[in-house]
Amino acid sequence: MSQTIPLVLYNTESRTKIAVKPSSGDTILLYTCGPTVYNFAHIGNFRTYVFEDLLRRSIKYFGMKVRQVMNLTDIDDKTIKGALAKGSSLAQYTQPYIEAFFEDLQTLGIERAEHYPAATDYIADMIRIIERLLEKSMAYVGEDGSVYFKISAFPKYGRLSHLQLSELKTGASNRIGDEYDKEEAADFVLWKAYSPERDGMIFWESPFGKGRPGWHIECSAMAMKILGESIDIHVGGVDNMFPHHENEIAQSEAFSGKTFVCHWLHAEHLLVDHKKMSKSLGNFYTLRDLLQKGYTGQQVRYVLLQTHYRTQVNFSFAGLDAAAASLRRIVDCVERLQSIKQEGSYEEILLVTKKMEEGFKESLADDLNISAALSYLFEAIREINSLSDAEKVGKQEAEAALEVIYRLDRVLGILSLQEEEKIPVHLEEALARRQKAREEKNWAVADECRVFIASQGYKIEDSPEGARLKKQKVQ
Repeated sequence: MSQTIPLVLYNTESRTKIAVKPSSGDTILLYTCGPTVYNFAHIGNFRTYVFEDLLRRSIKYFGMKVRQVMNLTDIDDKTIKGALAKGSSLAQYTQPYIEAFFEDLQTLGIERAEHYPAATDYIADMIRIIERLLEKSMAYVGEDGSVYFKISAFPKYGRLSHLQLSELKTGASNRIGDEYDKEEAADFVLWKAYSPERDGMIFWESPFGKGRPGWHIECSAMAMKILGESIDIHVGGVDNMFPHHENEIAQSEAFSGKTFVCHWLHAEHLLVDHKKMSKSLGNFYTLRDLLQKGYTGQQVRYVLLQTHYRTQVNFSFAGLDAAAASLRRIVDCVERLQSIKQEGSYEEILLVTKKMEEGFKESLADDLNISAALSYLFEAIREINSLSDAEKVGKQEAEAALEVIYRLDRVLGILSLQEEEKIPVHLEEALARRQKAREEKNWAVADECRVFIASQGYKIEDSPEGARLKKQKVQ
């Protein structure tokens, strides 16, 4: 298989597909928008995070290295409001949600980024950027004491979202608490002047007076501090394109005079049963909600992974069940190949896996076309099963086929996650005791083991290879 296929991705800014390559060296500098840690992340958030993980893994699959930053937004109207409501410090309020976020990443098999900066650790860098913008007359102090970016001084504003400045009626800062006395409606806040009613005792000192940074300046400061003033790829949800990413470009490039991002990628929304996810509609789910219903991180990952990132995902429980069936097909094929012991020389399966990997890689190279990539995998599984039925697979060929599947899974991250979700040891021991009791016709002990296994949320499932345990879904 050719190793020279380039990874080509759609660039939101140019609206064209462009080959990805490091601006210098062999390492892609990647910035990915992370969570605002005021609550547990929901599955809409994780749609974006799983896509970002697919991108990270694909970059490495195509022979490049990656240095990734994912920010933790711990200064925000919502985090401050939550901390004040609980009477706690900002750090005390956000820490449990940060810990939960990392637990959820592990559950979904999302690789760790190299850096997870928290906004509170980069206040000095934000102040430095704002000071420079004021010196350049790219920012000004409003009547309320807050500092604003002057959009009219940045002629390229709107080039990412392709909006004209004249179209901006309600202002670029359209988050709660971002409306202040400013020169133009579209100007956005860089530094929010302290308000005792809104901020309580949460504030920082600065040359412009005490207060706190605006949301947009946080990402620019963290990205430029860690990765440099020009980065290769910036990723986020489509809802962040405007105003957040547009504002990042303006303030970063006005500060440095350099191109801030070479390549912009945006993941589309997740819908639930074709509707926008909303607590009022009763269709709002965190990852933990789905785990409590008996689904696995592997199944949730697959559902969020299988649709192209620029297409909306429609989440449903029927879709989760279908994902479970698809994953079972993959795992069954792997287990079947692992069980082959016969010797022999059969070339056909090698041709099947060669075609599978070539198609998989070519699909990924075309803007991460994961749906097409998976179709090559499942077509190969069908052919492998047919060859296995005909006893046309030897041990050596089976091992070679497994090596290819494992290589593809470094991108998919589903078989490795399967390994992390092994049946607990004490339940495997209970299953073994039940089997031994059945062989000895000790039905009372066998039934006792079955009841215990069921009480732990698992059921016993018979298979050609013998009995195995499967986690039950909570209705």
